[in-house]
Amino acid sequence: MTDAIARTEIAVDATHMFHEAHEASAAVARQLAANDAAITRLAATLRQNPPRFIVTSARGSSDHAATFAKYVFETQVGLFTASASPSVTSIYAARQNLDGALYLAISQSGKSPDLVRHAQSAKAAGACVIALVNDADSPLAQIADGVIPLHAGPEISVAATKSYICSLSAILHIAARWREDAVLLDALFAVPAALRAGWPLDWTPLVDGLADARNLFVIGRGFGFGAALEAALKFKETCGLHAEAFSSAEVRHGPMAIVGKDFPVLFFAQRDDTWDGTLELAREFRRRGARVWVAAPGADADPLPIVETSHPACTPLLAIQSFYRAANALSIKRGRNPDVPPHLLKITETV
Repeated sequence: MTDAIARTEIAVDATHMFHEAHEASAAVARQLAANDAAITRLAATLRQNPPRFIVTSARGSSDHAATFAKYVFETQVGLFTASASPSVTSIYAARQNLDGALYLAISQSGKSPDLVRHAQSAKAAGACVIALVNDADSPLAQIADGVIPLHAGPEISVAATKSYICSLSAILHIAARWREDAVLLDALFAVPAALRAGWPLDWTPLVDGLADARNLFVIGRGFGFGAALEAALKFKETCGLHAEAFSSAEVRHGPMAIVGKDFPVLFFAQRDDTWDGTLELAREFRRRGARVWVAAPGADADPLPIVETSHPACTPLLAIQSFYRAANALSIKRGRNPDVPPHLLKITETV
């Protein structure tokens, strides 16, 4: 029996990726309960001594969480939020002026040397360093001014799932307490139940439709753009499928020229001010004959279903969990093992 054939015989519900994505509801509930007091104290400090701006530092899936953080903090707290390039410190040894900045380092392992070195440099440059990490004893956590544990629990599959969702929930938790936003907080504390309700939802049309695909676009905007980036990475990582992520605004600046008959496009949408424009673009691509799937709560024709939430910022947590389940199934359908993508390790230590 060849290795390729052996991989196709993996049961869809037997992978670590499947079980870890399924565990996201329990992990988020555990995180919210464990972190609420500490995040409430952090939020009080941030209101008393507001930072001048926010800097994020992350790699891979955690960097997609940082993209989500940009939209959350800029819309909910009103502070400019930018992504740092760790190589500015780790390779170029350039000093930055970060006096008065809030620096959020997001990492599952907290071990990558470039992230640790950049956080150390940021701290020396005057930033308040807060680490969002799954390993609260990691080198990154040890040098931070404060630590928000992700409480995702062990994650064995190379593909991050529940740790990514826990990164999003921690970001929302900070924003909700910082702003003292009861609506967002209530919506966030309802997420674990919504994740449980959303797990059985059927995304088979996406799995079947991409079984033989070679390329696709993944589109999102605002809160949903990070989910688009994360989905594109998982398509490459677990399914061997080349995918590019775009904002529904940015894709109009050139990339949409190649969207024609039978070209596959996956959209993520949430019910906010980006809703109408994102769905209209999906309809435009359908009119061109593209193969379009829309992951949205009750949207458009033949959507990929998502549980409704009372705040649009919570929608990406539900959408990406359903996507993870579909990506796991698609990986196996394409003769792969999503837990052990070729050439990849669980912990990537860049310098």
